[in-house]
This record gives sequence, structure tokens and C-alpha cells, in this order.
Amino acid sequence: MTQASILLNVNSIEVIYNHVILVLKGVSFSVPERGIVALLGGNGAGKTTTLRAVSNLLAGERGEVTKGSIELRGERIEALTPADLVKRGVIQVMEGRHCFGHLTIEENLLTGAYTRTDGKGAVAATLDKVYGYFPRLKTRRTSQAAYTSGGEQQMCAIGRALMANPKIVLLDEPSMGLAPQIVDEVFSIVKDLNQKEGVTFLLAEQNTNMALRYADFGYILENGRVVMEGAADALRNNEDVKEFYLGLSSAGRKSFREVKHYRRRKRWLA
Repeated sequence: MTQASILLNVNSIEVIYNHVILVLKGVSFSVPERGIVALLGGNGAGKTTTLRAVSNLLAGERGEVTKGSIELRGERIEALTPADLVKRGVIQVMEGRHCFGHLTIEENLLTGAYTRTDGKGAVAATLDKVYGYFPRLKTRRTSQAAYTSGGEQQMCAIGRALMANPKIVLLDEPSMGLAPQIVDEVFSIVKDLNQKEGVTFLLAEQNTNMALRYADFGYILENGRVVMEGAADALRNNEDVKEFYLGLSSAGRKSFREVKHYRRRKRWLA
């Protein structure tokens, strides 16, 4: 990966909450232009905190980046406000979807275009494009978001991000709470948007198997540190990843005692 191809570069960041709780401990990764990069790991590994550090949404939870740097195309962005980052094309889709329940699907989508300055015609064209990728949203466009399904709300949240003409979408736990077939549909649309529209994605996901099917590159986090990284295919075929994150093992099913104490046997942990 050449320096010129890197859209987002995160270098050895530390994040502290409430001035005392160290959550991220020297996390580094990069996201190439037009790539899909996955941050993987269990609950509490630091994935959501990492996304919020990039989009500068930590202050609302009394968190801050205390060390390291975050660069968008070579520009340091840690000191920028979330609004400034949106104007630069850094858009986060929060965990749990967070649609405006009292607004219709179409009204929700249009809120994503509030920073646009290229005119109503361009916004309408983007809306048509979003409906092309999410035909279910077009069918439900006059329905209040609160009365749509979880899958439709997730599609709405992603569609709303696309209305801002993003350079990079930070997607937090897109599979959470969704039926498997809907998860597959959402990830397929993400892949289409990446390949056809050139949208870059950084996604945090507990569903390692699904994420590695669609991502180009992955970073595995544990306890606020990156413990493994590599191309998605290489991670998917790695024996440690298969055993500890995909539930597969060449040695067959593990006993509960072995699983309970698996951390001691992780070759990548000191």
C-alpha cells in the first residue's frame, strides 16, 4: 500500500475516558482509498471507541485521544469538530441505527444532505441513487421510521450517510440485531457501493465470518490493542482466527475447559 493510496491513517492512538480509564493502547491502522477495512473483536475490544476517535465523537462520553495521530489524506484531524469532519466526508453510522423515529424514511434520508451545497438537483439525484441500492426504502419512503423493521432502519441509516456524499463511511456493528439473510443483504449492498461508487468503508464488527467475506483487510482488536492484522483471505484461513473467532478448529471441537482458558493459548498474545 503506497502512501498516496491511504485515505485514513491512525497512528498509535491512546484513548482515555474520564481522565483515568485507558481504553485504546497504541492502536494503529490504515484505510486505503476505495477499500473496505474491518475492525474485528469481541464486545469491549475497543472497536466502537476507535471509530468514535476517528469521527471525534468521544467528548460526549468524556473520552479523548491523549496520544498518537489521526490523518485524513495527510491532514491531522484530531482537533476538528464532528461537523468539520462531516464536511470533509467522514460520516459515521452509529451502532443501533439511530433513525429519527417520528420522520419518514425519505425525511430521514434527506437529513443526511444538510451539509450539501451543490443544489436540490444533485441531492435528488443522490436520493434516486440511494433508492436504486435500497429498493426496500423506496417502497417504504412515506412510512415513519419507527414503524419499519430493524433491517430497513439499518438500510436507512446507511442511505442517510450516503446522502452526504461521503469519502469514508464508519460503520459500527451493522449486523447487530438483524436476521442472517438481512445481514447478508446489507453487506452485499456495502460491497456494491464500494465497487460501483468508490465509497470507502471502515467497519467495526463482531461477526468476524461475515466481515471477512466482504472486507479487503482486517485488524483484530483485544483489550484496546491490535493483536493481528492481514488481508481478509489470509485472516479467514489463519488457524488461530478460525479457532478463536470463527468457531472452527482443525483439531475438532474443544472442551469447555479449553475454551474457557483460550486466552492463555493465543500465540499472538504475550
